[in-house]
This record gives sequence, structure tokens and C-alpha cells, in this order.
Amino acid sequence: MFVLGNVLQGTATVLDTVLWLYMWVIIARALISWVNPDPWNPIVQFLERVTEPVLTPIRRLIGWRMGMDLSPMIAILILVFLQYAVVQSLRDIALRMH
Repeated sequence: MFVLGNVLQGTATVLDTVLWLYMWVIIARALISWVNPDPWNPIVQFLERVTEPVLTPIRRLIGWRMGMDLSPMIAILILVFLQYAVVQSLRDIALRMH
């Protein structure tokens, strides 16, 4: 049973790291949007390609409020929730299997 616990612990660690990195990608995208970025810049294109699949459905759901795009903030809140709910649950289950 301890092998499955180690696998779950590793999965939780990898998922936590991926969610943390994605949160910083969303923050970078939001910060770059404050200036007038060159749309042909490869970094800007990468940030848009990586974040649009998550931000577009949120934009459709909540729209623009007060003339601001709140979708990055909502996405970050969802990512933090996933880190606390899913990752911590996986770690707790792994701990109980040891």
C-alpha cells in the first residue's frame, strides 16, 4: 500500500507545481496586457496560446465588469482552490496509506 501512497504523493507534488507555474503564466499574461505588447512577439504569442483556453470560458461566463477583464483573477482563484482542495486531498490520502 505504501507504493500507492508514494505514487499519490508524487502526483500531488507534480500537480501542485504545474498549478503554481500556470498561475504565474496567467499573472505574466495579465501584467503584459497592461502595456501595448507586440502581438508578433513569441513570448506574447506563447502566453496567449497557453492561457486562452482557460480565460475564454471565464470571460464568456462573467463578461467584462467595470471595464476590466476579471478572468485572470477568477482563474487564479480557481487554481488556488484546486491547490488547496485537490492537491491537499491527494497528500492526505497518501499520508494515510503509509
